[in-house]
Amino acid sequence: MSVLDDRNYVQQRDPQDAFGFAAQQPQQLQHNFNLTQMRFKKSIQHVVFAGMGGSSLVAELAHTWPTLSVPYIITKDYTLPAFVNENTLVICASYSGNTEETISALDQAEERGAQIAVIAHGGKLVERAKNAGHPLAEMPTCTQPRTSVFYAYRALIELLIAAQLIPASLIFEMEALIRPLETATTAWQTDVPEKNNYAKQLAQTMVGKTVIIYGGPLTYPAAYKWKIDVNENAKNTAWCNALPEFNHNEFLGWSSHPVEKPFAVIDLISHFEHPRVLQRFEVTDRLLSGMRPKAMSIEAKGESLLEQLLYLVLLGDFVTTYLAVLNGVNPTPVELVERFKKELGSYE
Repeated sequence: MSVLDDRNYVQQRDPQDAFGFAAQQPQQLQHNFNLTQMRFKKSIQHVVFAGMGGSSLVAELAHTWPTLSVPYIITKDYTLPAFVNENTLVICASYSGNTEETISALDQAEERGAQIAVIAHGGKLVERAKNAGHPLAEMPTCTQPRTSVFYAYRALIELLIAAQLIPASLIFEMEALIRPLETATTAWQTDVPEKNNYAKQLAQTMVGKTVIIYGGPLTYPAAYKWKIDVNENAKNTAWCNALPEFNHNEFLGWSSHPVEKPFAVIDLISHFEHPRVLQRFEVTDRLLSGMRPKAMSIEAKGESLLEQLLYLVLLGDFVTTYLAVLNGVNPTPVELVERFKKELGSYE
């Protein structure tokens, strides 16, 4: 019997029930932050999302869905772009509310008179948002920022509706996916044996290897989520990239060194991608045959682009949590990150 089918063994490795949190995520899409009816003081000409790590994942997803008619960028450092002004919507996101890079971005946004909104669970960001009257999406309790992504996605969509950048009907499109996504996760639950469990099977192919995930322009946010989950859940090295950019540089890296390649390669595929991107996946795999491990092609399931994107995100949550079990580590805590923050000291 596979260790992944040993319920006692799995529970010992997952005392905080990461699998349970993964399965409950679709329900987060119906959490109402009551932001859609508010209005910003001035018209929004550009959007800047300031966030780090798991708190920025939702911003990556929004590069795929929904489509914005104004420039939209993500900043992951201490400094906002020079163009930020009173017609910029700056969304500051941090689950803890104490991420120093995001607080620095909030300082600058306030100095420049930008329109500001906050997505946070607590900490300084929530306190400052309430004191200043900034629109606030106060996040419910989750174990880690990466397990609150669907909450944050709902909050972001509400804020974009409030900014009159997307139609209000998109909320209903999002809520309509709760049941089909829940149905999808039933096939990956811990009580489904490995012979019938795609998530368990994928995890087995990754043991002892660096995991490399590729997506197209539309599935790259899911690839990035997989990368973070491999790092944080499984405490395992990983990287990700997107086609077509991959074919202009990283593609050549597979042709030579290192000669030994202890890697597991994953391609995340959506039929909504540009036909030439889909062709690139096929040609890439053929030309690199014998030079790298054969890519495992994962076809996104779902009738809409959003459903396919969230399907891939959820599958990655289960796969990487099973990989954590196989690696003999607890998928929930990120103790080294917390130690790093402590060693770095406070930011003034």
